[in-house]
Amino acid sequence: MHKNILDGITVLDFTQVIAGPACTRLMAELGAEVIKVELAPGGDMARGLPELRDGRSGYFCQHNQGKQSLCLDLRDPRGLALIEELMAKVDVLVENFSPGAITRLGLGWDAVHALNPKTIMCSISAFGQAGPLRDLPGFDYIAQAYSGATSVIGPADGPPSVTGLAVGDVGTAMTALAAINGALFHRLRSGGGGQYLDISLIDFYLHAHEVNLESTSLTGRPPQRAGSHHPAVAPLGIFRARGGDLMIVALDPMWPRLCRAMARPELERDPRFRDAPARLANRDALVTEIESWLQRLPDAETALARLQAERVPVAPVLRVDEVLRHPHMLERGSVRTLDDPVLGTFQVSGNPLRFSAVDQQLPPRAPFLGEHNRAILRRHLGLTDAALDNLEADEVLRAETLPAP
Repeated sequence: MHKNILDGITVLDFTQVIAGPACTRLMAELGAEVIKVELAPGGDMARGLPELRDGRSGYFCQHNQGKQSLCLDLRDPRGLALIEELMAKVDVLVENFSPGAITRLGLGWDAVHALNPKTIMCSISAFGQAGPLRDLPGFDYIAQAYSGATSVIGPADGPPSVTGLAVGDVGTAMTALAAINGALFHRLRSGGGGQYLDISLIDFYLHAHEVNLESTSLTGRPPQRAGSHHPAVAPLGIFRARGGDLMIVALDPMWPRLCRAMARPELERDPRFRDAPARLANRDALVTEIESWLQRLPDAETALARLQAERVPVAPVLRVDEVLRHPHMLERGSVRTLDDPVLGTFQVSGNPLRFSAVDQQLPPRAPFLGEHNRAILRRHLGLTDAALDNLEADEVLRAETLPAP
């Protein structure tokens, strides 16, 4: 097997919470050396997010596997000087502070480019580095609301709903990873220097719309919420069965298969359901027909088997605990088990990126605050123990006590 995809790439990671850390976590999984720079005294605010056990955060551990922690005080000129020296050693800098914050720390793009013209700098933010909204504080759900995505989620006769997933954060993280890898390839191919990448949640969310943007632009009518069913396609949605809910998707080619699975061939010729526009116009009647069939069956498993036998796209609406036990997720490594000295064993998501020509190992656990201060500064800057002792004594470097082995 060959080396991993990003072996030999060094990353300075000034990220926190999810959108940035999810990007650099994947870079670590692809073999990059990721130096997570945490601002003293507390580091990444995600270290305080649940679930917590003896002060250790499962949330933090999920999104920071495989990284090294360097915790220092950038308000002290000596702390900033250490980062400026490290800049000469790194290929990529990733940050997700509010726009302008990294510049106020002395590490804006102009400064970074002057320190190392080959460095690629990626800034991740809610609204981007330019535009009227750039200075607003923002999280995933804030960008989601501004993007129009929230407006199409929820019941038709009720208020909009939140997603319950970090869709924007993780999608933006993947977008940032694609941009960074593209910039690394461009640097290699052109022999040129680094460049600045401006990646935002709002851009990802707009890119993630399905039919909403083009449909609204063409018709002048914004989409309406449809609750458990798709607003533009039928049947596509969540249907109630005995003992569980099923997600069923039957686009035009699948509609005859659904009729066969239901043993209702006459529905295929029913004028109410003869084509996609008719099925959408008569969606309520169609949902009633399908759910009546489901309720006549012994259980959801029987319905699932019949639908799958006819190759109708269908899935049980699994709870998260069921997902964590599902043999498909476990066999693929879509769910993996971590072993942490404080949290013990627990499950998190796996690496969604799969390559046939590299040896992808499970990453080490997430770091404790400042755990790698000495190792990083010795390896990259050649600092002596005496110099490190002085920096620790003056609290330029901070670290938490490691748990007993």
